[in-house]
Amino acid sequence: MRARTMLAAIGIALSSASMASAQSASPPPATVESDRISVTVEGTGPDVILIPGLASSREVWAGLAARLRQGHRLHLVQVAGFAGLPAVPDPDGRVAAPTTEAIANYIRRERLTAPTIIGHSLGGEVALMLGARYPDRVGRLLIVDALPFYSLLIDPAATSDSVKPQAAVFRNAMLAAPATQAEAMQSASIARLAKTEAVRPALIAAGIRSDRKTVIDATYELMTTDLRPELGRITAPVEVVYAYDPIYGVPASNIDATFRNAYASTPHVSFKRIDGSFHFVMLDQPEAFARVVIDFLGDGVTATTNR
Repeated sequence: MRARTMLAAIGIALSSASMASAQSASPPPATVESDRISVTVEGTGPDVILIPGLASSREVWAGLAARLRQGHRLHLVQVAGFAGLPAVPDPDGRVAAPTTEAIANYIRRERLTAPTIIGHSLGGEVALMLGARYPDRVGRLLIVDALPFYSLLIDPAATSDSVKPQAAVFRNAMLAAPATQAEAMQSASIARLAKTEAVRPALIAAGIRSDRKTVIDATYELMTTDLRPELGRITAPVEVVYAYDPIYGVPASNIDATFRNAYASTPHVSFKRIDGSFHFVMLDQPEAFARVVIDFLGDGVTATTNR
């Protein structure tokens, strides 16, 4: 069903983190705090910044981090207001944009040279903002199940202005919903976001720990922010990884077209579809996802050019 596809990609649910970190003999990670983000640093090697999605904890990357930390220095971001981290109110009700600014400042302050950025869902939008608005501070971008304008999944002809009334209705309804209703919606939505039943309880619990207004503000921002006009400014290679499962009720070719059309103005972009997965690709298909990431981080990474 198209509604299932939309929910899976936008992460409208109060989705959150995944499994506990794997045991490691590495030294305890260092954590860098700022008002907008908390960053845990572990491993040694080329710098990789991992940005989780809506209401997610950095722990969503735990399985991947266990495989990468021996050869890379990982910067695991957590966004203020998500999964128990204290919220930081924004006068304009934004979340992704100020998070982008905070990560750009972190890259400059820590003197990171062309780090690879990996972002899932809302984190993918942040990665695109970094690439378009701070092209000199990033290396490669790996976008995980994220679109530059999520409302295309509701209406392919949508514009930022046309979706604002619908986004406002959703925002107001969620703000007014009692806690019991919000928790019930959380459980129902996670079933559409994670195919693997074993990971769902942790996702639900961590989502409930997120600040509701921050999550709602972020969802409104995702629904009304169209980054397509900015994609042409990205100079870094971009790889878009996205999920597909037959339960969506649409042909895989339709999903392929949705992603390729959305990124049509991106100068250097390639695409990888991972089948048998819902929105949380790294949890539903961890081995396939890890192979894609490891290939992307290798010396032989290439990207096609849109014309």
